[in-house]
Amino acid sequence: MRVSGDLPQQRNAGLGLALLSAFTFGGAGVAAKPLIEAGLAPLEVTWLRVTGAALVLLPLAWRHRGLLTRRPGLLVGFGLLAVAGVQACYFAALSRIPVGVALLIEYFAPALVLGWVRFVQRRPVSRAAALGVVLAVGGLTCVVEVWSGLSFSPLGVLLAFGAALCQVGYFVLSDHGSDGHDPADPLGVIAYGLLIGAVALTVVSRPWGMDWTVLTGRADLAGARVPALTLLAWIVLVATVLAYLTGVVSVRRLSPQVAGVVACLEAVIATVLAWVLLDEHLGVAQVVGGVVVLAGALIAQTSTPKAAAAEPVAASGAARSESGAEAPVQRRVR
Repeated sequence: MRVSGDLPQQRNAGLGLALLSAFTFGGAGVAAKPLIEAGLAPLEVTWLRVTGAALVLLPLAWRHRGLLTRRPGLLVGFGLLAVAGVQACYFAALSRIPVGVALLIEYFAPALVLGWVRFVQRRPVSRAAALGVVLAVGGLTCVVEVWSGLSFSPLGVLLAFGAALCQVGYFVLSDHGSDGHDPADPLGVIAYGLLIGAVALTVVSRPWGMDWTVLTGRADLAGARVPALTLLAWIVLVATVLAYLTGVVSVRRLSPQVAGVVACLEAVIATVLAWVLLDEHLGVAQVVGGVVVLAGALIAQTSTPKAAAAEPVAASGAARSESGAEAPVQRRVR
């Protein structure tokens, strides 16, 4: 039995893993954009990432193979929305707008989830969660500079919103997967979500027509010519596999709410990395708007239901169960 003295160590380890997960997720766009600019289509980069991660996590899929017969609908929905949909829209947006802007717009998903809870499921939401939505909407108007007719590509902004919409399905399915007497293990859901997403993306992206020579060449990163395979390895092994596994373990050691708050640092990390490595500078309005978006996400994320079982208010789909069964799936597939 674990002694109480171990709890601070468990918490510190969990915080460290959550920070590592946020950093690794935040680096996905920075590594992907040079590959897109080198000649790969956004869908092709998405396929490479998802397929590579799915192959690495095959042992997990085999271990949780019982999910195929127990929860097939959950796995298919998760693979199509949380994996294929989110990543395809996000990477397509990266080819048209800065990394930080794409990710900040994607943080509009918690607000959309609250709309789903309030108007579709007809369940009450807390005032703190509603305030978080208002802040997120206000911040996004600054990020995209609505008053100037959008300072970025309208199509890129729409694609980023598409990623946010797919995240709604991600959160809703995550919540569904943790319900009932037979919850789905998040490790198995992630592994099969990547496999199913890889199959779906294979049909759409048709990788057999990809210019594979791009991967044998180099791509420009911060003025340096970096091997394309190095960037791809980072995306697959670090920004996907390591990011998910550290995220899962961190939530097991922390509460879902604490891990969710740390996850909000992903947008900050991605923006800073894009500024340093891709020379993507944001104006004052975008920086202020981004801070407001993150503040809204934090407020909504940390809001808790007044009645734990009756009013699931969390804007990010935070787990209602203390076991943490749902929480690992809380992380976005980026």
